[in-house]
Amino acid sequence: MHLFTYKQNELYAEDVPVRQIAEKVGTPVYIYSYNTLCRHFEVFDKAFAGVEHLVCFAMKANSNQAVLKTLANMGAGMDIVSGGELYRALAAGVEPNKIVYAGVGKTSAEMQYALSSGVLLFNVESAAELKLLNQVAGKLSKKAHVALRVNPDVDPQTHPYISTGLEKNKFGINIYQAIEEYKTAAALENIQVVGVHCHIGSQITEIAPFVDSLKKIIILIKELRKMGFSIKYLNLGGGLGITYDTETPPSPAQFAGALIPLIKDLGNCKIILEPGRVIVGNAGILVTRITYAKPTTSKKFLIVDAGMNDLARPSLYNAHHKIIPIQQNKRAEIEVDVVGPICETGDFLAQKRLLPEFLQGELMAVLSAGSYGFSMSSNYNSRPRAAEVLVFGDKYYIIKQRESYKDLIKGEEIPLFLGEMS
Repeated sequence: MHLFTYKQNELYAEDVPVRQIAEKVGTPVYIYSYNTLCRHFEVFDKAFAGVEHLVCFAMKANSNQAVLKTLANMGAGMDIVSGGELYRALAAGVEPNKIVYAGVGKTSAEMQYALSSGVLLFNVESAAELKLLNQVAGKLSKKAHVALRVNPDVDPQTHPYISTGLEKNKFGINIYQAIEEYKTAAALENIQVVGVHCHIGSQITEIAPFVDSLKKIIILIKELRKMGFSIKYLNLGGGLGITYDTETPPSPAQFAGALIPLIKDLGNCKIILEPGRVIVGNAGILVTRITYAKPTTSKKFLIVDAGMNDLARPSLYNAHHKIIPIQQNKRAEIEVDVVGPICETGDFLAQKRLLPEFLQGELMAVLSAGSYGFSMSSNYNSRPRAAEVLVFGDKYYIIKQRESYKDLIKGEEIPLFLGEMS
């Protein structure tokens, strides 16, 4: 469900015409629906009402302060993967004891920051990380609460770049070595083992991989408890997919319905979930304007003012995003490539796509852009990043100003000797 709908042939974000936002704020622009965000979180959270749980939004999907504050107000925690994300979460008012820290490459400085801030726990991904975390915690005279990220070697049947649960992936500790790593953790003076973490990938549209991995993790938890480990948390990660094109992912209720019967068998264990895309993906769109229509002898290009630096997913994953006109029309559909202004052949938003004919200067909306859109954007080709807008009913708010050319060189300095040589 999302609140980007046509009213009298014009696209609205909730009760605001998208055209109005584009004309006032400019393009490209990311537009998010507040009520869609809230609805998605509420549906996901309520699906797991039958078990004690904490929903930690995966910040890597979208880390705008207004988005984080919206979710924090609804009781969400945060799943972070960097010191920068921790800073953003705290700045948005997220309670530290609702923050879980994941990621394969945590530095000692990041560990110190997280320990000093009082995060709930660390999802630890390697023996080397355990050793370093123990040292850092010791220097601070603190105990680091950890859940080891266990790799169940389950194929999530998704794009290989966002698959994380196979033995060949860089993430986590092989499930067949997990017992030994837990023994190692238990022997470390400044480490307190409190849970097990598992995350197998992203944009997963089948329930079976989740069920298969959970069954393996439950066997592990029971074995750990027999050995005397107090496993208080089972972190199931995230990864539930959304509809971009023809996918039919399970609903949060179906997802929870398949997992909760297995979870209840564990008894006293709080469940942590780390959804990202399923919360914010369809709550956002990217609006862009056609700069030129360029026919060639072999195809027709629509050159727009949003490029791969604004939305990387099509170029990076060959991902499909639906594209619709801001103003509906009855023009015939034609096959086009929607491309950006970046000096790369791989700069495209869509290829060989049947779309109603667009004319120069018209606006289009790229749907399902709320996750991994702005958060993955860059200044490649020295392009200022897009503005972000949050719509609430019949009002809209600029929640991220469009970058200026001055922003592009902020922090850069020319050494004095270069000036003397000119």
